[in-house]
Amino acid sequence: MSGYRLGAAAKAAGHRLHVHESLGSTNTQAMDLARQGERGPLWVVALRQESGRGRRGSQWASLPGNLTASLLWPVSDVDPVQVPSLGFVAGVALIAALKRTIRPSHPKQPIRSPQDEVGGGKVGGTSPFRLKWPNDVLVSGAKLAGLLLEAETHPGGRRTAVIGFGVNVAASPQDLPYPATSLSQSSYETRAEDLFDYLSDEIVAAARLWSRGGGFSSIRRLWLDDAAGIGAPVSVRIGGEIVHGIFETIDEAGRLVVRSDDGTRRTVTAGEVHLGSAATAA
Repeated sequence: MSGYRLGAAAKAAGHRLHVHESLGSTNTQAMDLARQGERGPLWVVALRQESGRGRRGSQWASLPGNLTASLLWPVSDVDPVQVPSLGFVAGVALIAALKRTIRPSHPKQPIRSPQDEVGGGKVGGTSPFRLKWPNDVLVSGAKLAGLLLEAETHPGGRRTAVIGFGVNVAASPQDLPYPATSLSQSSYETRAEDLFDYLSDEIVAAARLWSRGGGFSSIRRLWLDDAAGIGAPVSVRIGGEIVHGIFETIDEAGRLVVRSDDGTRRTVTAGEVHLGSAATAA
């Protein structure tokens, strides 16, 4: 039915793959399977997604030729405090997969540790892709991809996380309140199937480095290497409040650290983020 396939490392790690012609939401399908007893790791991919969603209930449009995939991940053996950091694992894995996708001449070798970095960046050198806290991937300031992490505790105490990936490969939605782009529009010609192949391997490598949360410091370092807006103005809308300052870093809990003009620092757990010139206008 499709050309989607798992990478060799994903197969060796026992991951499985379900591909659907059409789904309302790959995250919803994956979590429904978890409620029925599926333990994973299991990928759910849809060629067409009818009711995709992002963080805070926002809609995520899925166009033909784009990648829509969710990974059902068992987290019963993970400290619940560490589960949210899987979102950063997903971001690191996706950036690594994108780098490999646009550099097919580079040996197919997943990133396994920060020591594999070359010239201050991950293997593959400088790339156009940047991670926007907490869950987006940008190209030239425009949104290329979104990530959605959801977790649930099932009867008996079994816990599951679902990591959703929505990547604009062939096209990007129009009439959005923010700039958006696709790999094709950014002159990177590839197929969603090829990107998925790399991603399925990279998530295995990143999860191994994460080590149920014990290795988050290494994931944090890799995430910061490709972070958008470090050292630049940032504004974060938290309910009716707007926090302004300089995006200094993320802390060991994955929270955004904002430094105000008077030098005080504030950590932000969640909010609507604007970077650079958009921050000063927010």
